[in-house]
Amino acid sequence: MANDYFAFKRFTVRQPRSAMRVGTDGVLLGAWCDSAPAGGRMLDVGTGTGVIALILAQRNPSARIDAVEIDEGSCLDAEGNFAASPWAGRLTLYRRPFADFAAGCTVRYDRIVSNPPYFVASLKSPDPARTAARHAESLSYADLAAGAARLLVPSGRLSVILPAETACDFAASALNEGLYQVRALAVHTVPGGPVRRLCAEFSPRRQDLQEETLVIEAEDRRGYSARYKELTGDFYLKM
Repeated sequence: MANDYFAFKRFTVRQPRSAMRVGTDGVLLGAWCDSAPAGGRMLDVGTGTGVIALILAQRNPSARIDAVEIDEGSCLDAEGNFAASPWAGRLTLYRRPFADFAAGCTVRYDRIVSNPPYFVASLKSPDPARTAARHAESLSYADLAAGAARLLVPSGRLSVILPAETACDFAASALNEGLYQVRALAVHTVPGGPVRRLCAEFSPRRQDLQEETLVIEAEDRRGYSARYKELTGDFYLKM
C-alpha cells in the first residue's frame, strides 16, 4: 500500500484522501517551469495534493500562489498541506471547476502551471474521483487553454506537462487561444528510450522556441541523471 504522505526537503505532502498522489510528473513540472517575477502571482490548475503549488512557493519566495481543484478529498489534503508548510500565508485554495474560476476571476497571473488530466481514451477507473482526476473530460485541453489565455498578463507563461502523444493536441488548443509555444522539454525515462512526456510553456507573445531534452535515469541505469538531479535536487529528500 502506498504511503499516505510524501516527505520533501522543506515540506511534507499528506495524501490520504487525494484522487491522485504525488508523482514524477508534478514534481518535474514544478521544478522546470519558469519562475515568476518578484512579487508575482501564480496559479496551479488542478492542484491535487498541492505539491506543485508548494514547489512554486519554495522556488518563488515573494510570489502569491493560488490553486484550483474540484475533488473534495484532494482539496482537504491540499488545504492541510498548505497550512502545514512554511508558506501558508502565500497559498490560497479554491474548490471549483477551472472554467468557472476563470470566468469569474479578476486577478491576472504572471504564471499558470498545470499537470492536466490526460487519459483521454483509456479505460475508466471504478473510483469516480480517480476517473475525474485522470480523464481529460474533467478539464479539457481547450478549457485549460482558454482559461489560461484569459487570466495571463501579456508577459505571462502557461506551463504544462503532457504525454508525448497528446502534446500536439494541446499546442493546437493553445494556439487557437493566441498562446504560442516558447519552451519545450522532451522527457525520456531511460537512455535511448522514447519520449514519454513533454513539458511545454506557452506565452501570449510569439518568441523563438527553446527546446531541451531530459533523460531521467543515468546512463548506467543505477540512479538519476545529473540534469534530473539538478532540476529536482532542491525538493526530493533523498536526491
